Amino acid sequence: MTKFSANLGFLWTDRPLPDAIRAAKAAGFDAVECHWPYDFPIGDVRAALSETGLPMLSLNTRRGDVHAGKIGLSAIPARKGEARAAIDEAIAYATAINAGKIHVMAGNANGADAHDTFVANLHYACNQAAPQGITILIEALNRYDAPDYFLKTTSQARAIIQEVGADNLRLMFDCYHVQLMEGDLSHRLADLYPLIGHIQFASVPDRGAPDHGELDYKHIFRVIAELGYTAPLGAEYTPDGDTAKTLGWMTKLGSV
Repeated sequence: MTKFSANLGFLWTDRPLPDAIRAAKAAGFDAVECHWPYDFPIGDVRAALSETGLPMLSLNTRRGDVHAGKIGLSAIPARKGEARAAIDEAIAYATAINAGKIHVMAGNANGADAHDTFVANLHYACNQAAPQGITILIEALNRYDAPDYFLKTTSQARAIIQEVGADNLRLMFDCYHVQLMEGDLSHRLADLYPLIGHIQFASVPDRGAPDHGELDYKHIFRVIAELGYTAPLGAEYTPDGDTAKTLGWMTKLGSV
């Protein structure tokens, strides 16, 4: 049976994070993950996780100035101090709620200086996270939703992971982003499997629930299972209305 994690950056966004965790439990999810939990007291989040028994798989580093369109800091040469402060903050929060993974967001940047800055900050993140047993994730975002984002393809991510060379640096493989940029998901999953630290999904091209669109997720989830991946898969999609009314896919796809 396939296991699922509710991404609470997309699902149940109409309620505070602790209540969203409880809603995910009631809906039958096996785990949760989030984007930016920092506005919620650690004690409240920890209590909800303890009450439900759900693990928090991952969280993101802060984006920076959201109103200025920032979606991360770690590849921006002029923001190295802020990027490392965001990494430290994420590690402290993840440690407190026992989240095992942190997505370090690169931000909007390009060029050799951005590459070198991102690599340096990933070295820092991996070194700081290792004593806590935390894995650092990086993720390629598609050019339609994030046209200026530094990390655009899985091949670029692979090269960076190999350059950093840290045992706790892995790839966040988001089926939605990869399909839009590269396609050929079955082969890409198999090729990149040794580097994958977490997998997410949504329909393509509308990023809705995975019960429609150009991807056959029953097939994709079977490929993932045959590769030996047993961790919960992250449901990171935009609900069409009330989240609870969009979860019919769980019964069908959970049987893979």
